[in-house]
This record gives sequence, structure tokens and C-alpha cells, in this order.
Amino acid sequence: MAAVPTIGVLALQGDVREHRRALESCGAATESVRRPEELEHVDAIVIPGGESTTMWRLARTFELLEPLRKRIEQGMPAYGSCAGMIMLADRIADGAEGQETIGGIDMLVRRNAFGRQVDSFEEDIHVTGLDTPYHAVFIRAPWVESVGGDAEVLGRAEAGDAAGRIVAVRQGHLLATSFHPELTGDARIHRLFLDMVKGTQ
Repeated sequence: MAAVPTIGVLALQGDVREHRRALESCGAATESVRRPEELEHVDAIVIPGGESTTMWRLARTFELLEPLRKRIEQGMPAYGSCAGMIMLADRIADGAEGQETIGGIDMLVRRNAFGRQVDSFEEDIHVTGLDTPYHAVFIRAPWVESVGGDAEVLGRAEAGDAAGRIVAVRQGHLLATSFHPELTGDARIHRLFLDMVKGTQ
């Protein structure tokens, strides 16, 4: 791996430019990834928000699902936000019929758990590894129903009916959040991921 890691952003849908901008502000090089040959040239991958069933079908269409699984199994760091969290989950609650994930994190994720688009909200979240609370943006967000023994809970919702629900998880070289850090202007989550990537060098 080069001294400056190249982070791919899965560019099937979602906030690709915003993730690339945040990663570049932390000193990383970035590439958009749509095809298997592009995946071969990156050191890590970010899976952005979007619609998880659409993302799964597009990943199948672009023949990316199996290459992503293989790279992650081999230790490639990955970070998923919102729908990306669902894609990194080993198990989904309320998934579409036949819906598949990339997997890798021992967790059960519930799609759209926080409600519809009109139920989007913002909240300060305490995240392990950050000195001060993170102002998180939730848009049709999932939450984590449960985690297995190898997955570490990094953050939980702290207000309202969803208080206590898991919204940030790490397992080894994999990181996932229910919220969208690329929309906040606060690059600390991306920096945390970049530190994880550098730690695998």
C-alpha cells in the first residue's frame, strides 16, 4: 500500500462526491469504483448511502458483489454509511425478497428502522474514538438490532423513542454508521476510517 492510501467509493448510487471530498480533506487519494477492475486499484472502499436493494441489484449487474466480498474477506478495509451499513451486515431484518449483502460485520440490521424520508433527523451522538459528540444526520436510516461477539458498538442514538439503538459499529477492518457523515462538514468519521486503513499497512 502506498504512503497515501487510495480509497475507493462505490459509485453505483448515493453521495459519492461528498464522500470523496471528505476523504480528500483528510489527505487520502480517492477513486470512484463501478467495475471489478477499478476495485483492484484501491486500498479500501467506502459504501455510501442510497437504497440498499437497488445497490445490491446494481452490484450484481456490474459484477461487483463477489469481488467486494472476496476483497473484504482478504482484509480490505471498508466503511459503510446508511445503506452501506446494510451492505456490510451479515444479516438483515425486513430485507426485500432474496436481498443479499456483502457482509463482514456480525450484526443484524433493520432497514429504514428510523422511519421514512419525512422522519429524517439530526442528533449529537457520542462515538468511541472521538473527543466530542458527533452531529449525525439520519435519512431513512437503519439501526443495528444486535451484534455478535466480534463486533464493537461505537455509538448509540441518545434521544427520543430510538434512544439506545446502535448506530455505529466496528469489526476489525470494517466500520459502519447509520448516519451520513459526508453531509456534515465534519470529517472525523472519515479520518477515523483513514486511520484504520493506515493501520492495515
